Amino acid sequence: MNQDWSVPDADDQHLEERHFVEDFSLYFEQMGYPRMAGRILGWLLICDPPVQSAGELADVLGASKGSLSTMTRLLIQVGLIERAGLPGRRRDYFRIKPGAWPQLIKVQMQSMTGLHQMVERGLAMLTITEGRGPESTQRLQEAHDLYAFLERELPALLQRWQEERRG
Repeated sequence: MNQDWSVPDADDQHLEERHFVEDFSLYFEQMGYPRMAGRILGWLLICDPPVQSAGELADVLGASKGSLSTMTRLLIQVGLIERAGLPGRRRDYFRIKPGAWPQLIKVQMQSMTGLHQMVERGLAMLTITEGRGPESTQRLQEAHDLYAFLERELPALLQRWQEERRG
């Protein structure tokens, strides 16, 4: 069932699924990830059965096995998917990792921490640099204050969400 994701077939009963996967991949790409990683993740979110082999992913996504290998490794490293074995079968399967979404938030929080540190460095530099107007400091201070707030509040928000899910 090798599909060309760029040219929808009007007769395709899975048109909505294809659109979802492609839209998901575009959104994921805007977050800085490769589009194919987004396609894999998008498909694993909606596929039935919830575990898919590399061959099944290649077939449904129209992707090369090399590309799938690279992108599944990336998604495993980020903590969004995991390998799964099925009894009596030798090949590897992939599925959404339980707890993937909080993990994605944690990765994004690490990125924000890095940006916050860069902003702090900029503020320190401007403090010792003469001849700068207050606008320079204000721009950095706004970013600093936002990232300090997010670093403080997001972990607690994530914990509240996890407690709510547990019931």
